[in-house]
Amino acid sequence: MKVLITVKTYPTLSRRHTELVCTAGITEDGSWVRIYPSPFRFLSNDQRYRKYQWVELDLERNPKDRRPESYRPRNIDDIRLGDFVDTDGNWAERRRLILKAKKSVVYTRLEDVIQGANNNTFSLAVFKPTEIVELISEDTGTDWDLNKKQIAEANLAQGSLFPEMDSPDFKLMPKLPVKFSYRFRDASGTESKLMIEDWEIGQLYWNCLKQGNKAQAISKVRQKYIGEFAQQRDLHLFLGTTLRWHGHAPNPYVVVGVFYPPIEVQRALL
Repeated sequence: MKVLITVKTYPTLSRRHTELVCTAGITEDGSWVRIYPSPFRFLSNDQRYRKYQWVELDLERNPKDRRPESYRPRNIDDIRLGDFVDTDGNWAERRRLILKAKKSVVYTRLEDVIQGANNNTFSLAVFKPTEIVELISEDTGTDWDLNKKQIAEANLAQGSLFPEMDSPDFKLMPKLPVKFSYRFRDASGTESKLMIEDWEIGQLYWNCLKQGNKAQAISKVRQKYIGEFAQQRDLHLFLGTTLRWHGHAPNPYVVVGVFYPPIEVQRALL
C-alpha cells in the first residue's frame, strides 16, 4: 500500500513493543490508513519516514484493532521510502491530497466526527475548527509509569531484532512533562477541549526548553500554536480516536496532528 504520512504521535511506552509511535496517513484517493504498531525510532535511518513523505509497505488488517482504518505491517523492514511532498505553491500539492482528493472530507462539527466513531464508520478525520479559543498546558510529571518503564528497560536489556534498539546510545524517549490541549468552537458553536498528541508539539517544547525555563518554553509553544497556526494560518486538525475509548466514550478523539497551510486569498474576477 502506498501511503502519504501525515501523522506521527509522540512516542509512548509499550509493554509488548517497548516504545511505539502511532503513524497515520492517506492514500492517493484521500482514504485514511493507520499503521500500528510502528516501532519508528527502532528503524534504521534510511527507513525513517518524514511527515508528508510517501511510503510503500505491505499492510494487513489489524485483528486486535476494531477501528476501520487500522492496519499493521507484515514486515516493517520492507518499508520503501518515496517522494517528499513539499510546500511549493502555498502547499498546493499537500492541499490537493489532504483536502481535495476524491475521498477527502473536512468536518466542521465535532458531533459528526464523534458519530462516525460511535458507528465505527471511521476513526480518523480532518476537522476544521471555527475558532481556536486557547492552548491549554497542564503539568503531567516527568516520569513514565514505573511499571511500563521497568518493562521497557528490561526489553532493551534483552536485545531485539532492531539494530537501533540494541545500540548502547539508544535511550527511551523522555516523557513530555506537559499536556497541551486546544480549546475550540466548531461550526455549531459547541466548545470542546482536545489533547494534542502530535510529536511536533512535543519536539517544539523540548527545543524551546533548551533556550529557557519551562514557563518560557510553554509560552513559545503557545505563540506558535495560537499566534501563528490559529491566527495566521488555515488551521485544520487531524483527529484520531484512542483504541480504548473508540465507539463508546462521549468523545474518544485526540488531536494527532495539525495541518497549517497559508491562508489562501481569493482573487476577484476581472
